[in-house]
Amino acid sequence: MKLSDVSAEDVTEGFQSDFLPKLRSGGCADIGFRSNMEDVYVCVDNFRQGHGLNKHIDGPSAFYGVFDGHGGKHAADFACNHLPKFILEDKDFPVDIERIVASAFLQTDYAFAEACSLNAALASGTTALATLVIGRLLVVANAGDCRAVLCRRGKAIDMSRDHKPGCMKEQRRIEASGGSVYDGYLNGQLNVARAIGDWHMEGMKGKDGGPLSAEPELMTTKLTAEDEFLIIGCDGIWDVFRSQNAVDFARRRLQEHNDPAVCSKDLVDEALKRKSGDNLAVVVVCFQQQPPPNLVAPRSRVHRSFSAEGLKELQSFLDSLAK
Repeated sequence: MKLSDVSAEDVTEGFQSDFLPKLRSGGCADIGFRSNMEDVYVCVDNFRQGHGLNKHIDGPSAFYGVFDGHGGKHAADFACNHLPKFILEDKDFPVDIERIVASAFLQTDYAFAEACSLNAALASGTTALATLVIGRLLVVANAGDCRAVLCRRGKAIDMSRDHKPGCMKEQRRIEASGGSVYDGYLNGQLNVARAIGDWHMEGMKGKDGGPLSAEPELMTTKLTAEDEFLIIGCDGIWDVFRSQNAVDFARRRLQEHNDPAVCSKDLVDEALKRKSGDNLAVVVVCFQQQPPPNLVAPRSRVHRSFSAEGLKELQSFLDSLAK
């Protein structure tokens, strides 16, 4: 695999702001109805304090991630521990952050391949979604079918794209790399098109590449005062929530208790009530100290009037009642 020229999609709307987020976060995970737990999450509100970062950054610096393992939990645990380290150890951090994050995904993948070569019992794979907040900049990097959704004044904005083998863009990439999609599965085996690990699976990865890619897709935005919170979750959450539905649900809960940790548990509990059949992991990151405000719909200014014929009919009806 080679790191292609990294291009991050920018979803910033057309206005400037000197807003700096005040970060609060919390996460929750549950085994759900599965026999094994393979989901992992991480919340680091302060990179400098949590990982000994000495470089000066104006405003906050934070890292959040969710990892959905398959075939075991080893790859998810490995990625959760090593991905933020590879990001921080880059000499250019936090400059050129998109390239650094994309490179860290591939470094994590190669490092896990080496670990598996020394211990075959580690063989497994994981999807990965990493989120960084550097000052006002929000960066989301995704490889797999975890999802990040930003709440901007009550509106859900997808900050990632689900990498399913059946998606046209992914299918073209898979087939160009010598793979195939059968009944929605990559090479008839995996139901994700991108993942860290899975080096033990024949025909998926190799030194010269392969149909299963660990290279993330990136989206960025400059946060403003209208950005309220972010939800990142493994696919067990999104099996039973649409993006706007999750934002509406979380927004109501945050208006009640204003606690991102409790909100993440609320989302997991609701997913269980909706009979999600997968492990569950979710992180909620708030960008403000106050709860989301109530949104008041503008009152209608439509003026209604009766026609002369309508008034005549109404008068006739009233006259008939008086008789």
